[in-house]
Amino acid sequence: MCPSGLAQVADGPPLALFADGLDTAIHRLDPGTRRFQPMSRLEGCAASLTAGHSGEVVAVLASTAYEPRNVHAGPPAGRLARLSDTRPELREIRWGTQERLSYQACDGLGLDGLLILPVGRGREDGPFPLITLVHGGPYARYADQFLLGTSPSAQWLATAGYAIFLPNPRGGEGHGHAFAAAVAGAVGMQEWTDITSGIDLLIADGIADPDRLGIGGWSHGGFMAAWAVGQTSRFKAAVMGAGISDWGMLVATGEWGIWEAGLGGSCGWEAAGPHRHDQLSPISYASRISTPVLILHGEDDTNVPVGQSTYFHRALRRFGVEYEFVVYPREGHAILERNHQLDVLRRTRAWFDRWLSTPAV
Repeated sequence: MCPSGLAQVADGPPLALFADGLDTAIHRLDPGTRRFQPMSRLEGCAASLTAGHSGEVVAVLASTAYEPRNVHAGPPAGRLARLSDTRPELREIRWGTQERLSYQACDGLGLDGLLILPVGRGREDGPFPLITLVHGGPYARYADQFLLGTSPSAQWLATAGYAIFLPNPRGGEGHGHAFAAAVAGAVGMQEWTDITSGIDLLIADGIADPDRLGIGGWSHGGFMAAWAVGQTSRFKAAVMGAGISDWGMLVATGEWGIWEAGLGGSCGWEAAGPHRHDQLSPISYASRISTPVLILHGEDDTNVPVGQSTYFHRALRRFGVEYEFVVYPREGHAILERNHQLDVLRRTRAWFDRWLSTPAV
């Protein structure tokens, strides 16, 4: 069970949202058992749960595969009706077909994710150049929602002819505590093979072209992109957005401090090295990297300070790897200024176009 939001009810027990695989569920607390009981399941992603005085009416912000977030309201155990209409002009745009994926990890663990096909194309038209976008967190997830964000944007890349793989490797929400805790002190281990298992499946199914693979992500997704290019040369391009290159340095300078050691596995002050976090830091594998990397970061990021990207850029320069390094002024961990968001979108797509547009010779 993965609670993601709580709503107090004046005249009754509280209600809660739970991330449930690719969807979201509404639960109500049973005062007798003190356990949450399921009431309804909402397709896609729902957030910001609120309840009326009696709890007989609730409202959420909900998004499905082709609809951006809108206000929905109704009985918690029944169908919710859409009340707002955000960006109706988006319905005039043709988007890539979004599919739910279920597959198995190397150890047999059941995994899920999403596949977005290039706009106007079907599976039978493959293989396509494939870009894998890894979510942040790592305690986050891809729900079956409208994916037109900026860091980077799945549907934006699908309009350019790419197939997009959006995996939910272990470490994220939606599959219970053990699933999420599996990456503690082990980032880049099983979550990495969870991702590659999905890529291999898409290649075997004729959807992905093995000679035109890209990878990218923001925050923990940026870490995974940096990790990926140090583990394999199968990717022809990567985008590292606000990613971690050194877990020990993140403990020292990031706003979460010692909490980051729970992911990286150790701190630099824990006796003589080498330390566990050195084994799990992309910077330790920089000499192996041959994949071109686009590095993007906000100048005022306090979550993952820009020094993480500076360190990685210096390593890539040392080993003669093709890369670009872009720092956005005034920006924190999320890129918020409109011009900067547009630059991220355009620069990301141009980078993948440069390296994935034609099969490798």
